Amino acid sequence: MGFLVKYLKKFWKLFFTAILFLLIEATCDLLQPAIMSKIVDVGVAQKDMRYVINMTMVMLMVTGAGATGAFFRNILSNKVSQRFGADLRSDLFKKIQSLSFDNLDKFESSSLITRLTNDVTHIQNFIMGTMRIFVRAPLLAIGSIIMAFLLNARVAMILVIIVPIVGTLIFLSTKIGYPLFRKVQKTIDKINAISGEYLSGIRVVKAFNRFDYEVDRFGKANREMATVSATALRVMAVFSPGISLTVNIGIIMVLWLGGTRVNLGQMHVGQIIAFTNYLTQILMSLTMISMIFNAFVRARASSERVAEVLNEENTMPSARSSVKAASLNVTVTFENVSFSYKGAHGEPVLRNINLECRPGETTGIIGSTGSGKTSMVNLIPRFYDVTSGSVKIGSTDVREMDLKDLRNKIAIVPQKSVLFTGTIIDNIKWGKENANGAEVERAARLAHAHDFIAAFPEGYSTILGQGGVNLSGGQKQRISIARAIIREPEILIMDDSTSAVDMVTEAQIREELKTHLKHMTCFIVAQRITSVMYTDRIIVLDNGVIVGMGKHDELIQSCDVYRDIFRSQIGKEGITNGRTAKA
Repeated sequence: MGFLVKYLKKFWKLFFTAILFLLIEATCDLLQPAIMSKIVDVGVAQKDMRYVINMTMVMLMVTGAGATGAFFRNILSNKVSQRFGADLRSDLFKKIQSLSFDNLDKFESSSLITRLTNDVTHIQNFIMGTMRIFVRAPLLAIGSIIMAFLLNARVAMILVIIVPIVGTLIFLSTKIGYPLFRKVQKTIDKINAISGEYLSGIRVVKAFNRFDYEVDRFGKANREMATVSATALRVMAVFSPGISLTVNIGIIMVLWLGGTRVNLGQMHVGQIIAFTNYLTQILMSLTMISMIFNAFVRARASSERVAEVLNEENTMPSARSSVKAASLNVTVTFENVSFSYKGAHGEPVLRNINLECRPGETTGIIGSTGSGKTSMVNLIPRFYDVTSGSVKIGSTDVREMDLKDLRNKIAIVPQKSVLFTGTIIDNIKWGKENANGAEVERAARLAHAHDFIAAFPEGYSTILGQGGVNLSGGQKQRISIARAIIREPEILIMDDSTSAVDMVTEAQIREELKTHLKHMTCFIVAQRITSVMYTDRIIVLDNGVIVGMGKHDELIQSCDVYRDIFRSQIGKEGITNGRTAKA
């Protein structure tokens, strides 16, 4: 829980103020049995009504002071815990955003969601409990033991037997419960993963009538979570009754021994009442301490999971003396680039890539599935770092650039169109937050999205469902393209982003980009050969190696891989723009 030091420094004044009020409350609770003992042994025994009334007034004042302490302690504990939870959740979210893809590949998205929500809540509850009962319980227990010894040291010796037994039970509950609650959190990760997959793919599930399969899959994970949780709670539940039994046995021993001593005139009745009250407070305190350790076990398991993310070292930090990308030209150069994903074995994903793409040029990248196309363009915005060689913007390695500034110069249209819940105009303005309506419409027209957007009753104010579920695949891709265009990037990367668009519209989009965004350095990654046939240069990748580079006509003659792709998609007698390409 080392990361909590930061928040302790931030909230320590409020935290310790809450503890101060808690001390007032606990002190008042400890004084009440002693006052009651005096009322019985002095006022009642001597039939002194004035003494009884006076001590009753004192007792009421003590009770009022305790209630006041409890009131302010509750206010402060709630304030601190809620602010702590919000800050921790915010810091965790910012940390996740700052991590590279290499870092994020270590965590499943469902696990990160659990850590942001469930795990942070466990830690937050523990912090709040610390200011409410977790400090109060030990104070009451220790204070009651001290007061019991002050009343009658011989009878209080019973506690010497009781307390070590209870301490042993608490220690065992902590040792046994910790690994069990770590398993519980992992099963929550699994539930979140299955739920997320089902909800994101619900149309596929219904289309293939796999509802029963998904129910069984969720049911299995749900039963596993229930079993693991029940096991953890069952094991922990053994200790609380054990503690209660031990303390109640102590109360019986006190009543038996105290009654004997009262008969012998060695002890007063009021002391027995006070002693019983202190033992009851000890019982309540030890029960709360048991709950404290149960909560601590869960908070510890959760804090370690949160710490795993917060302590993750970014594998791609910005250089200390970062170069501003704005001062550079946007020629993109790959020099002897090789790349492997962390932890991967075998041949690198990319090997010895050499390429230069100048402003105003469009480079098409084509190859079979798994040939390394997306991996290659992901190195330009530095989503991953090269294993060897370098990727340069101008003459500067991207690893030496200011990361934020570098990515501000790049717009990406990803393979999978990602749209966010909100209006169409909000989604387009993701590319440029302060864009006006005219800029939004211009970008939509360039992406050939304006016509279908204008056909909606609400136009650009049409609300999109999660992931843009109320749009077709081609419509989502065109909004994604508009989002990239409005940014007016110097480098545009289109990663198979027109696969759901018909070839006529695709050609129109390509011509619009070429005409209106002449300054761009553009990369088009595609599976469809018609998407790259008319680019300035075509790169053919095969198993991570460039096996062909040139224009369409050149590659038809010189590159077997390109020719095979052309044959499979266009046909043996394909004719394009009057150029015959017989295979």
